[in-house]
Amino acid sequence: MTKPQPGIGAAPVWRQADGSPVSCYEKIKVLNQNFAELRQIAQDALEDAILMECSEAQVRLALHQLIDELQNPYADLQSADRC
Repeated sequence: MTKPQPGIGAAPVWRQADGSPVSCYEKIKVLNQNFAELRQIAQDALEDAILMECSEAQVRLALHQLIDELQNPYADLQSADRC
């Protein structure tokens, strides 16, 4: 398992639908934790696949497709600041 390099894979500035930054500390904390966990799981999956002689390009494509296929179950709800 590879440790992330400093500055690489840093969490983005989380933004609301209107483009303004998320300002609630607890929301940012949860978003950053989720981002770090997803990054590590994806890194582990990539490393495992490479060690099992899979094509790196194909694994990266599959991971991109996985993200692109995620569904927003809240698309019909209006966002509200609850912090």
